[in-house]
Amino acid sequence: MISYEQIFENNKKWVESKTASDKHYFDQLAIEQKPDYLYIGCSDSRVPANEIMGLKPGDVFVHRNVANLVNNIDLNVISVINYAVELLEVKHIIVCGHYNCGGVQAAMQPKDMGVLNPWLRNIRDVYRNHQDELDKIKDEKFRFNRLVELNVEEQYMNVAKYAVVQKSFVKNGFPVVHGWVFDLHNGLLIDLKVDFVEILKKLRQIYNLAD
Repeated sequence: MISYEQIFENNKKWVESKTASDKHYFDQLAIEQKPDYLYIGCSDSRVPANEIMGLKPGDVFVHRNVANLVNNIDLNVISVINYAVELLEVKHIIVCGHYNCGGVQAAMQPKDMGVLNPWLRNIRDVYRNHQDELDKIKDEKFRFNRLVELNVEEQYMNVAKYAVVQKSFVKNGFPVVHGWVFDLHNGLLIDLKVDFVEILKKLRQIYNLAD
């Protein structure tokens, strides 16, 4: 276990390593951010957003919570999406889940999780909506992984329901919403191949907020 004090020593070494290779590193870092990507992911400490994407600090705007949920009453994620779309003008919004997600696993268990209950209910609702498919998967690991994917699909559709996203896409052609899963076993990102234009077309039959 790394001690609290060691973190500050590590920070100094990190600063030294950055300035040794580029003396203007922090001058550049301090310049106003203008990322093209908003990443909405899980709070899991094993999934560092910009690292798995091979991007530098400043290249990706990040929001994280338990099980990468986009909840329509969560002012945090709503604020992040609005800021990213209206002020940063991001071109892509990525919802990224990961296999072995503790939040998804907790939602699969029929037990009282206390204060987490209302949060996990969002994932349990995903299971309910896809119960026929999921219950046919006998291997628990594969069922778990499939629920991770289905949860990502539900959350990127939730992103597409926001007025700010719809209005910007109709006006500018961006942001485009993507669904990914990160595989902790091999470090690879899996693109769920979201046809955002088609999804938005269907969603706007009911959730049309762009006009």
